[in-house]
Amino acid sequence: MAFELPELPYARNALAPHISERTLDFHYGKHHAAYVTNLNGLVASTDNAEASLDQIIATAGPGGLFNNAAQVWNHSFYWKCMTPSGGGDPTGDLATAIEAGFGSIDSFKEQFKAAAVGNFGSGWTWLVRDGADLAITKTDDADLPLTHGQTPLLTIDVWEHAYYLDYQNARPAYVDTFIEKLLNWEFVAQNWLV
Repeated sequence: MAFELPELPYARNALAPHISERTLDFHYGKHHAAYVTNLNGLVASTDNAEASLDQIIATAGPGGLFNNAAQVWNHSFYWKCMTPSGGGDPTGDLATAIEAGFGSIDSFKEQFKAAAVGNFGSGWTWLVRDGADLAITKTDDADLPLTHGQTPLLTIDVWEHAYYLDYQNARPAYVDTFIEKLLNWEFVAQNWLV
């Protein structure tokens, strides 16, 4: 089975002015697409040719196969973490869980921002379910919570290609905008219920 680049859940210009169509053309149309193409090349005519993305991630050792499979998964998840009408605060059971886990919604946002801004180099910052608890975690390069027994609820991509065209080296401004203008709490709540 060949892997396909999933459709974005919005038009490429829908996140503007916060994330430009130009950034999505490169980030989604070039970077994410390249991971899909590379992954298909790596699994063709191998035992992984019929494996799911999750199966490949679970069984691949360090190296190109894992990196490309994980980056396909990470990016596919990341796009859903944003919505043109995002931001604000969570509601319902998710809000209650975040308040219990982090003291308040504002405290969660501050801790998530600090983790994302402080994530050295290239990687991802996540809100995860870790057992019965919520936690903020960071992964380097293509790594993801699935390999650590955690359930991802939310992620922000802090590789430079996610924000450099729009924010240059101002990662804090990108993270602020993600939280306040783009964060898709409805998607996070769906992940919380699983």
